[in-house]
Amino acid sequence: MPKLGCAGINSYVGVKIANSLCFLKVLSLFEHNFAPMNNKKTGIVLLCFFMLLGIAFLSYYFKVSHEAKKSALPIIGSEQNHHVGDFSFTNQEGKTITNADVKGKIYVAGYFFATCKTMCPKMNENLNTVYKAFKGNKNVLILLHTVDPKKDTPAALKEYALRFDADPDQWIFLTGDKQQLYNMARYSYLISAEDDTTGIKIADDFIHDKHYSLVDGYGRIRGFYDGLLPSDMERLIEDIKTLLKENEATASN
Repeated sequence: MPKLGCAGINSYVGVKIANSLCFLKVLSLFEHNFAPMNNKKTGIVLLCFFMLLGIAFLSYYFKVSHEAKKSALPIIGSEQNHHVGDFSFTNQEGKTITNADVKGKIYVAGYFFATCKTMCPKMNENLNTVYKAFKGNKNVLILLHTVDPKKDTPAALKEYALRFDADPDQWIFLTGDKQQLYNMARYSYLISAEDDTTGIKIADDFIHDKHYSLVDGYGRIRGFYDGLLPSDMERLIEDIKTLLKENEATASN
């Protein structure tokens, strides 16, 4: 946010005080420089000046007020400046997908495996309602990472994606190195996070979590959602809409 007032004061009260000081200074300058002018000309000059100054002040005030509005969504891990880390995985088309491909976009991140017969089908069925709500919107993506990369090859993921008629440019199924996939879950998306994973052997490790994470265009986590609850999917849809409005407001400034 830019500094406010002529003295660099950032609060609204500071703005009013700073502007008052500016007015007094300007009046002093006018008194010194325009005293020889006749009263009529002086009045016209002052009127025009303060009209322009008033318009500028109101424009600036509304801009500051708009920027000061806090988002309805929390920023998870803001105290630690948490952001999603860099990654490189392979999608259902065999294409490499990195963090550069999602930069500036809102996306839902989750984990599953194609041979799952328990909660994964229900979770992804519910997630399909989110996909349909934003289908064709290039600013909204879904990234589903496999927890079983040995079996979930790009070909297997492509076959699985056909169940949902998923556009590979928007609903992206990812496979890759198991260590990196699991590290992203725990340390970036904060899914199945544990205090200490130093004793876990990656070959024996298995993440099976029912939650999705919502990531904004800056790589920050903005919410968690239970994939088994249709009500949470409705909440996820509304929260994505909120982030889209935030993006529009930022772009307009």
